[in-house]
Amino acid sequence: MRIELLLHVLADVVWVGGMFVAYLAVRPAAVEALDPPQRLKLWSGIFARFFRWVWLAVFVILGTGFSMMGRMSPVPGYVLAMAAIGVLMSAIFMHVYFAPFGRLKRAVQHEDWKAGGAALGQIRILVGLNLVLGLLNIVVAMLGPLLQG
Repeated sequence: MRIELLLHVLADVVWVGGMFVAYLAVRPAAVEALDPPQRLKLWSGIFARFFRWVWLAVFVILGTGFSMMGRMSPVPGYVLAMAAIGVLMSAIFMHVYFAPFGRLKRAVQHEDWKAGGAALGQIRILVGLNLVLGLLNIVVAMLGPLLQG
């Protein structure tokens, strides 16, 4: 279980940490430094690379999480809350990947900067939501055992 927990936490760090850096550091710097066409090309490239890691993180997080839960009896409430948040985050990510990210890639390919900006705006909102959910899940993980007793 220790190796599973280690893999679980490392995958969490990759996903949540990546969203934190993208949202709070890269985004403001890109807005300051780049015109919209260059910014959209940058984000398309960043997401193409980052989302490969997120797919791996999602599989590792869900796989290890449900595996560890399977050995708990009963499963504590805070663990069920973490699982629910993790599944919701995964669903939001899949929507981002298959819908607005696909639109962003096509818009950049066709140099349709208006459509690209709209897609990037949707991604920004959903990544922001997932960042909040990811940070909440960390709080639940740390405080849950203390509050459960």
